[in-house]
Amino acid sequence: MAIPWLVALKVIPWGDVIEHAPKVLDAARKLLDQKRTPSPAEPPLTGDLIDVNSANPPSLGELRNRLIAAQQQIDQHARAQEQLAQTLAELAEQNARLVGAVEVLRKRTRLLLWGAVVMGGAMLWLALR
Repeated sequence: MAIPWLVALKVIPWGDVIEHAPKVLDAARKLLDQKRTPSPAEPPLTGDLIDVNSANPPSLGELRNRLIAAQQQIDQHARAQEQLAQTLAELAEQNARLVGAVEVLRKRTRLLLWGAVVMGGAMLWLALR
């Protein structure tokens, strides 16, 4: 099971991920800020939701109940959308931190590799001396 993960880690273009992580984070923050600020009222729907040619038009109470139900659905969708935007922003921040950690690990790996080469060279020099 470990082999597919290793293959996936090798296939991922980490340079591109590192390069685009700040853009993703900025876009997520803008989306979250945009959702937090109230937007201007949208124009009403153009389509009729009630058949005006019907012989029995709905009563005022029924219309009021429909309006309350529709408003509750709109509020529920708005809360869900805000939670999704917040989750997206959190994921983008985590991604940015992950990319930063990967970059640190890449630098440490290079340093360790160079240290191993120097140590190997020193050991070879001592062995031949």
